[in-house]
Amino acid sequence: MNHKKKYYSKELEFNGRTLLIEGPISGKKIHEYELHEGLVAFRSPSEQKKALISIADLPEGRINVVVDDNTIVGYVTFVYPDPLERWSEAEMEELLELGAIEVAKDYRGAKLGSNLLTFSMLDDAVEDFIIITTEYYWHWDLKGSGLSIWEYRKVMEKMMNAGGLEWMATDDPEISSHPANCLMVRVGSRVSQSSMQKFDAIRFTNRFMY
Repeated sequence: MNHKKKYYSKELEFNGRTLLIEGPISGKKIHEYELHEGLVAFRSPSEQKKALISIADLPEGRINVVVDDNTIVGYVTFVYPDPLERWSEAEMEELLELGAIEVAKDYRGAKLGSNLLTFSMLDDAVEDFIIITTEYYWHWDLKGSGLSIWEYRKVMEKMMNAGGLEWMATDDPEISSHPANCLMVRVGSRVSQSSMQKFDAIRFTNRFMY
C-alpha cells in the first residue's frame, strides 16, 4: 500500500489571524506544538497529545492539523480500524478509518472541520484507500452545540461530504441501533473491484440485508 506521506500546507484567515493547515505531520512535530485546552472531546489535552503522537508515527497513521501560532486548535486522524471493530475483520490494507475530528470551540465559526477534510483529500495517497467514518450520536456534542440529534447529524454529514465521504448502508448492529447513526465512506479512484467486494462483505454480514 502507498503509505508514503507527502507533506502539504495551506493558510487560512480567521478573525484577523492566519491559521496554518498542515499534514500529515510526525509525532515529533506534534510534540513541539501545544494542544489547545478546548480539545477535550475524547480525553484531556495532555492525554490526547500522547494519542496523536502515537498515531502519527504508525506507518499508515495520518494526522492533519490546524495551527494557530504554536497551538494545534483542530485535527483529524486517519488510521486502520480498531481491531475490536468489524471493519478490521477483513484485514484490508486499503481500508482506513477517519478516527477522530475535533476543533476547539473558540474556532468553530471558521468551518475548520470541513477545511480539514477538504485539505486531507489533497493527498494523492488517499486514492489508494477506502476511507470510512462511523458516526454515533452519543459521541456528538449536543449540549455544547445546542443542536438536536437530527440538526447535528445534518452538520456532520455536510462536513464529511466536504471530504468526499458519502452515506452508505450497513447492518452493523451499533450503527443500526439508532437511525441518526451512520457509516460514511470515500472510495479512492484506484481502489479495485475486489477490494470493494471485500468491503461490501463486511458492510453486510447478513446477506439478506443486501
